[in-house]
Amino acid sequence: MTTSSSERGVSLGMPELPAPAYPDDVRARLETDAREVIARYPDSRSALLPLLHLVQAEEGHVTRTGMQFCADVLGLTTAEVTAVATFYTMYRRRPSGDYQVGVCTNTLCAVMGGDAIFEELQEHLGVGNGETTGDGKVTLEHIECNAACDFAPVVMVNWEFFDNQTPASAKSLVDDLRAGRPVTPTRGARMCTFKETARVLAGFPDEREGAVESGGSAGPASLIGLKLAKGEASPARVVHPRGEAARTGAPHEPSPTEHLSSHDAPQDTSASDPAHPAGPTAEEGE
Repeated sequence: MTTSSSERGVSLGMPELPAPAYPDDVRARLETDAREVIARYPDSRSALLPLLHLVQAEEGHVTRTGMQFCADVLGLTTAEVTAVATFYTMYRRRPSGDYQVGVCTNTLCAVMGGDAIFEELQEHLGVGNGETTGDGKVTLEHIECNAACDFAPVVMVNWEFFDNQTPASAKSLVDDLRAGRPVTPTRGARMCTFKETARVLAGFPDEREGAVESGGSAGPASLIGLKLAKGEASPARVVHPRGEAARTGAPHEPSPTEHLSSHDAPQDTSASDPAHPAGPTAEEGE
């Protein structure tokens, strides 16, 4: 007796139907924006990255419809567009929240408390890595280095920095986002949704009041190499091994304009919070 493929649970792999088209009014609007983007480049295919941000701003993630649109206006194949859209993690391939909350769990942030923050946010929000809360507000993910190590541990929301975080401050942050309360990052303008962020990344003006004037800078620890390269003197900082006497002399007092990092001034980070230790307490060799 023979068994059919369906009885054996084998899929015959029917070809996927073509992507549905945008409604006429949406496509007309996107085509107008796309022409503006393409005009910035001598080679039209160079506009693919901002165009992917443009279609992401429409639906909150890059859909098959969006990739087909990009292929049509640039004269590319969908395979060429898909290869780019799937390579970069900044393009979402499935529906996600209004706020992409990323916790850095790379080495320095992790040991400074990033792992503890990520674990507590998962429990607090009731979601796992890459998952979205039921209200559609927050998508949580752990991410790699954000190049802000002197402010570790760092949380990013829609690519904006929240420095020197603790589990308590991170939970307060996501609660404010879900409640619709105004939230301003450590460096930059007040928060906007992921769709609004995607449109700005596509190269269109940021409509938020004061957004252009807002900004931030790297911390002193990040700028030491640049200062040395310019021949500027940098005050020596002596770190004594454990058990030796601390250095003598008055401690460095930062100016009011100096942007302190978690390594320049004591902060209530998770690394210094007894309730949320950043790592094992056992001595080496135990």
